[in-house]
Amino acid sequence: MEVVRIFDLLPYYEQKYKPKDDVIASKENGQWVKYSIKQYREMADNISYGFLALGVKPGDKIAQISSNRVEWNILDMAILQVGAVHVPIYPTISESDYLYILNHSEVKYVFVSGAELLRKIQHILPEVPTLKDIYTYKDNNELKHLSELVDLGKANMNQVLLEQRKAAVNQDDMATIIYTSGTTGNPKGVMLSHSNIISNFKACAHIPPFGEEARAVSYLPLCHVYERMLNYLYQYDGISVYYAENIGTITDNMKEVRPQILTTVPRLLEKIYDRLVSTGRKLTGVKSWIFWWAFHMSTRYELNGANGWFYELKRKFYDRLVYCKWREAMGGEIKIIVSGGAAMQPRLGRMFTCAGIHILEGYGLTETSPVISVCDFRENGIKFGTVGPVISNTEVKIASDGEICAKGPGVMIGYYKEPEMTRDAVDSDGWFHTGDLGHIEPEGQLKITGRKKELFKTSFGKYVSPQPIEDKFKESLFIDQILVVGENQKFAGALIVPDFAFLKDYCREKEIEFTTPSEVIKKEKIRKRFAAEIKKYNKLFGETEQVKSWDLLDHEWTLESGEITPTLKLKRKFLHSKYKEEIDHLFK
Repeated sequence: MEVVRIFDLLPYYEQKYKPKDDVIASKENGQWVKYSIKQYREMADNISYGFLALGVKPGDKIAQISSNRVEWNILDMAILQVGAVHVPIYPTISESDYLYILNHSEVKYVFVSGAELLRKIQHILPEVPTLKDIYTYKDNNELKHLSELVDLGKANMNQVLLEQRKAAVNQDDMATIIYTSGTTGNPKGVMLSHSNIISNFKACAHIPPFGEEARAVSYLPLCHVYERMLNYLYQYDGISVYYAENIGTITDNMKEVRPQILTTVPRLLEKIYDRLVSTGRKLTGVKSWIFWWAFHMSTRYELNGANGWFYELKRKFYDRLVYCKWREAMGGEIKIIVSGGAAMQPRLGRMFTCAGIHILEGYGLTETSPVISVCDFRENGIKFGTVGPVISNTEVKIASDGEICAKGPGVMIGYYKEPEMTRDAVDSDGWFHTGDLGHIEPEGQLKITGRKKELFKTSFGKYVSPQPIEDKFKESLFIDQILVVGENQKFAGALIVPDFAFLKDYCREKEIEFTTPSEVIKKEKIRKRFAAEIKKYNKLFGETEQVKSWDLLDHEWTLESGEITPTLKLKRKFLHSKYKEEIDHLFK
């Protein structure tokens, strides 16, 4: 059968693939709870019957606030089968954003994973007039449990009505409203249809070189279109999906599951890189020598044997001694890591690929469902420092000012209740204006060079794009985060968040006392070391782009404290406001 609505994935999977008990799985009380396709379909149908018994109508909005777990998928399918609209919400946003999204989307029902999330929203629920009820997945005496809805469905099974509802759903009907976290103002509700998302995962389905025998580990939020689309792709390709408990347990979970594929953001890869460096610094003697030769060789890797036969011979030697251990730390069978959501440092792609783990970097936005381009295994499908070729069903053009514009079946229906904003984003010819800057490489890959709105002009009239500068500086082991600023100033400046874990190891090695972050960043030796790092990376940029003034901050930027978005991008407007005094001081 053909998949034309998202919920068609369920009968498609059952018809095409052999029965197995781990179509989707998540961990509860230390044990993996697995679902076969029969169990998956049955539970989704029962919840759909429950929705019908509650009187849920086509177009009704149903919200889900949850971390990744099998119930997320099951509820997603149940919502879509009755023609309702799924509104997934990040579990980590602010109270004001919760209130805005629930009211703006006119949600009828809310599902939360447990008491902790309930406490975040419970006192604002009376301010949502459209809300009829709230359910939880975990036992909670204050709320109805998902099992009650399942029982309601079992008691009111109406297969004829459900089939009528499913048949009435058109591929161009709205399937979901995804509220983008945004870096300014209220979240925007991106309306995506069934065909938007389906066209995207079908265009990418050829990339994994394995099928129903494979396993994926998923840890990025399913409420983000990137991970959600890839989860649909896994099901379309018959790949089992295991949901990691959280970011802190992902290494352990990968060792248990032994996946072939993982989707991630560059931040996790950077952390793995830092951990490898930290491990290497603790080695001594021959082990240290072997590790660092292997490590430095990996950062010089070139595709297709371009470094010559002797390099490849050494790579095989180090693979048996070093690289195999890197793979084993991620389960031992990992073949592909898909990276998206933010720009990735090319050295990460070189290092992991050298170690036998192909890094496939991609690019897209919520508004494009999301993938516009992604690396793959075709000729010229991978080039370090690019986001790969444009996918087959999408067109890209570069506007006169360098902006990337995309056109294709993945482009959104529009912004919910925002027709003027939609017209600003999608022109009359159907081109979506991404706001990103880039160009097409001679071999056909797309390269991102910055963000249009992030450009600032110095007092000399020179434009500076901060993102490429920040990405390059973050290659330093000493730097965790950096914000480059300089609007209407004579030069660029930067606020720097040190990598305090690495800095602590460095201080121990150099016999520098490490007491607290606020004290260590004031030490003359530390500031001189950072000055050397700044000087090193400034050499890679022109005079206008060089960081001439900088300061260190004594705390990390986190999602909870508001400096970064759920996709780990900088909230520049917030940062400029929060650190106004520190930024002003850079230019005195």
